[in-house]
Amino acid sequence: MTASPGAFDVRPATADRFDDIATMLGPRRPGAVACWCLSHRIDPRLNQQLGPEARRDHVRELAARPVAPGVLAYRGDVVVGWSGVAPRAEVHSIARSSRIPALDDLPAWSIWCVRTRAGHRGQGVGRALVAGAVDFARQHGAPVVEAYPVDNAGRRVDTTLAFVGTRRLFESVGFAKVADTAATAAGMPRIVVRRDLR
Repeated sequence: MTASPGAFDVRPATADRFDDIATMLGPRRPGAVACWCLSHRIDPRLNQQLGPEARRDHVRELAARPVAPGVLAYRGDVVVGWSGVAPRAEVHSIARSSRIPALDDLPAWSIWCVRTRAGHRGQGVGRALVAGAVDFARQHGAPVVEAYPVDNAGRRVDTTLAFVGTRRLFESVGFAKVADTAATAAGMPRIVVRRDLR
């Protein structure tokens, strides 16, 4: 899969691209703790048990599975973004959330993280990532794709909490609000947005 919205190519985050996954998700200092986009994906107990190397190894194993754990955006050969996308049932914090409602029994896919590499923000990387994540989910049979962005009404979102995305970002790629949630990020309400692929 290669989506090319604008100047970017979006490709599955497969094992052969692990160095690029590490660039986007790993710590800046070797041995430091980084999320590796696992905090939402795995059980909280396992998340607390995994040290820096174990987190890296866990993501390497996810990338080696038949369905990649997300997508990467490239400008030429340079990785500039990451988005976590997977079946909702595999995203622990979403599937078991008491704050984010499950809307129906459809096997929805979830986009829970959208990250743009420093130095490349404000250039359309987020839109390219979301469009590529939707294409990736469609190719794997997803009937609908959901996300849980902040409804920030144009207010600035701190970059450390911006990984959930904004309502405007998702609406620019064809999503529509379908529900409110009891969740917040950066003190702003999060909503459920959805794109039907049927």
